[in-house]
Amino acid sequence: MRRPVIAGNWKMFKTVAQAEALAEAVCQGASGDVDVVMAPPFTALSAVAQVLKGSRVGLAGQNMHHETEGAFTGEVSPAMLKDVGCSHVILGHSERRQLFGETDEGVARKTGAALAHGLTPIVCVGETLAEREGARTMEVVERQVERALRGLSADQVAALLVAYEPVWAIGTGRTATPDQAQEVHAFIRKHVSGSHGAPAAAALRILYGGSVKPDNIGALMAQADLDGALVGGASLEAFSFLKIVHYPPDVR
Repeated sequence: MRRPVIAGNWKMFKTVAQAEALAEAVCQGASGDVDVVMAPPFTALSAVAQVLKGSRVGLAGQNMHHETEGAFTGEVSPAMLKDVGCSHVILGHSERRQLFGETDEGVARKTGAALAHGLTPIVCVGETLAEREGARTMEVVERQVERALRGLSADQVAALLVAYEPVWAIGTGRTATPDQAQEVHAFIRKHVSGSHGAPAAAALRILYGGSVKPDNIGALMAQADLDGALVGGASLEAFSFLKIVHYPPDVR
């Protein structure tokens, strides 16, 4: 049984004081057989790390550069994330791809760098609305997964997280149906089985992201190949995020 993961991506929200308060509330309420991860903005990572110290909640960066250090103004390295207390890092989020020009190759470099520094990558993949309507979902997702995981060992693939986030469902209020999500998750697992072997595919945890809310998490988590969620807006309030963390235990 793959242990579920519920990760909250706070995006460009929360001051340091607000982040500390939210992290404290989540820490107090998080329990159960679920891995919980929070990804505050860079400015709040250090403060939230102190709140999370000794808890079961993991800390993630929202992005990083693939180099350890260098003349890269405005960037943050994997070593810096590790130093501040991060255990995870989100890579290749559709907003990074769509708004900031990130490429499959760049995501691959970052994934390898994260693993080399002891961080667990949350590698995001997903299609746009035009790509889905053009029946290209599997083509796009396969390309993104293949390029992100190319060159990694089976053990490395088994240890990371993949998040399927259809671009058309992020922040729109639209959510892929459970059947739509399951279809893509199963496709990803089958692809990984072919590229890195059945044991790696069986161990790989694949999250769903895209307007995840307390009222749809149960139906999503009932699907065989959904191993958790990457939550956006609903992670910005402790009450809604914790309702997702405590999704009905009998749905799996």
